[in-house]
Amino acid sequence: MKTTKTLAFRMIAVLGLLTGPALFVADSHAAPAMQDVVSPGGIHAVLVQDAAVPTIRLSFAFDGGAAQDPADRPGVARLVAYLLDQGAGHLDSRSFRDQLDRLAIGLQFYAGPDNFYGYLHTLGSNKEEAFNMLGLALSSARFDRADVDRIRARELSWLDRKSTIPPLVGSRKAVEMAFPNHPYGRPDGGSVESIKAITIDDLRDYTSHVFAKDTLKIAVIGDIDPQTLGILLDKAFGSLPSKATLRPVPDVIATLPLRRVLVTLKNPQTEILFIAPGIPLGDQDYTAATLVCDILSGSGLSSRLFQSIRETRGLTYSISGGLRTLTHSALFVGHAASRSDRVGETTAAIEEDVRRMAETGPTEQELAIAKSHLAGSELLKMSEPGTLVGSILWSEIHRQPIGFGARKALIDAVTLPDAKRVAKRLWGNGVSMILVGSAANESIDSDHTQQQQP
Repeated sequence: MKTTKTLAFRMIAVLGLLTGPALFVADSHAAPAMQDVVSPGGIHAVLVQDAAVPTIRLSFAFDGGAAQDPADRPGVARLVAYLLDQGAGHLDSRSFRDQLDRLAIGLQFYAGPDNFYGYLHTLGSNKEEAFNMLGLALSSARFDRADVDRIRARELSWLDRKSTIPPLVGSRKAVEMAFPNHPYGRPDGGSVESIKAITIDDLRDYTSHVFAKDTLKIAVIGDIDPQTLGILLDKAFGSLPSKATLRPVPDVIATLPLRRVLVTLKNPQTEILFIAPGIPLGDQDYTAATLVCDILSGSGLSSRLFQSIRETRGLTYSISGGLRTLTHSALFVGHAASRSDRVGETTAAIEEDVRRMAETGPTEQELAIAKSHLAGSELLKMSEPGTLVGSILWSEIHRQPIGFGARKALIDAVTLPDAKRVAKRLWGNGVSMILVGSAANESIDSDHTQQQQP
């Protein structure tokens, strides 16, 4: 049975689509020094050695993710992630979980669109056992039929529940619209039909193609020295194949041909998603895009949409949005919820504010506030080891600068003309709307609106 923590993790995974963890970490004078570690077997990691707390946190990722699922069986990567800690090597599911609990080892796996992630948290005194358990899970997962059937049944139950949660229904529809005939347009968690069709051979085939040392990125923080870490890295990852055999995933620009899609769902409110093609990480306008997104729809109380839609008009409790960056594309995604009888007013107000931002861009003061907010929020993430290790991993995956100085220079270099130009680039063609709920057709402009079932 799913715990509240598991459900929360799923919701964050689906709704937290707007940015990666942290964009940078601070300079050495403001944070523990980072050092490159290379194991005797050639495995590379970034280490922040910190003996203040006697624990070790390790985050890692392989290239691949759900984009490597077979086209006719989406959901393989997610099933693999939920099964890796359900028995490995000589340990069946109960024995594996009992050993993790006895040693207070936290071990979790997750498959995103582009990467397969793993997280290990252990007391320093149990580090050898913890790294051995991680190695067993990655190289010798059992995929016993009873465990596969149990997790499959759990996923089918979750899919049924997802179909009644408006934000998740909207997010699913958004990627279907934006990325037709592309791996990003398939459901990461699969469908009822695909989950039923997945075989144990599919699970083993995924691990054999994706889990390899050449795409592996690792970040570690905690009470461990470089030499010891190098030895343990080989224990955990040393038996993996040298090279992954990944299916090519093409770059794609999000396509949003429809102005509105209404997905009918019984709900007292209507969930509103407003989306547009984004600006990818490697683009020279990426930093400017993060700033103008923060000005228009950031999570703070000062964003234009929050002030206009909530504070001035009282149409929603919350509204926010930002960039969803993917390895091969990007998408701007915003979301709000409104009373169904006020959906037309709410969508019209959002469209008007987006149009105004595209036409005139931000003010000098708004840009200055956004720069300060971006820098400050990222620095605050430095205070928690869990967010720090995730920040380093994100930077490693996306080949982004880790040092605060380099990242702040990119932020400071964005000028007001840059911000105005990028705002027009993002929203010059407006936004597409996905409405999930029981909004009456007469409450919205029916032009270019398509009604669908979830």
